[in-house]
Amino acid sequence: MPQPQAPSPRSTVKRTPQRANYESETIYQILDEGLVCHIGFIANGQPFVIPTAYGRVEDTLYIHGSPASRMLRSLQQGIDVCVTVTLIDGLVLARSAFHHSMNYRSVVIFGKATLVRDTEQKLAALQAFTEHVILGRWQEVRSPNHQELAKTIVLSLPLTEASAKIRAGGPIDDEVDYQIPVWAGEIPLKLTASVPINDAQLAPDIAVSANLRNYSRPQKLD
Repeated sequence: MPQPQAPSPRSTVKRTPQRANYESETIYQILDEGLVCHIGFIANGQPFVIPTAYGRVEDTLYIHGSPASRMLRSLQQGIDVCVTVTLIDGLVLARSAFHHSMNYRSVVIFGKATLVRDTEQKLAALQAFTEHVILGRWQEVRSPNHQELAKTIVLSLPLTEASAKIRAGGPIDDEVDYQIPVWAGEIPLKLTASVPINDAQLAPDIAVSANLRNYSRPQKLD
């Protein structure tokens, strides 16, 4: 499996560097568990940060959308882009307000996006988007037709300049504060799905498939 390059000056974690992780497997796992990324870029001197869905195939991140999208039109021009994904694993409650924190896993990616022109690669990227959100869904639904492909832009971003940052564990209080009689610890957080709701026009004989009924996100690495 391709490995990210050694950290660049941009991707090197400066603050609390002990929480940095540059291993591709860790970066991929965080990306695979997340659902939404935020894309930062500058267009006509104005900074923008846009949330969007994404998909990953090996060492490439894919984003997609309408040809009318300002973000996608801008990114096609080869401008620098910064993509972030953040997962919140828990609230960390300390004995002092100052030391409250969160447990998290995050990825920051730098690079330039490239327009995907090859039809097979474009379809593979769209399949990755679908499977990233709902595993097994691509085989259940109709594939994009020619008109839908023409109305969809797909951009690729290599994961060669990426880093992860992770915080885990309980609060870190000042030594003098450990004597304060107040509860301290972590409140774990987890994204969970509720019971699927049928579409109003769904035929009564169509049941919810197991992959939807038992929906969950990929689990984090130990």
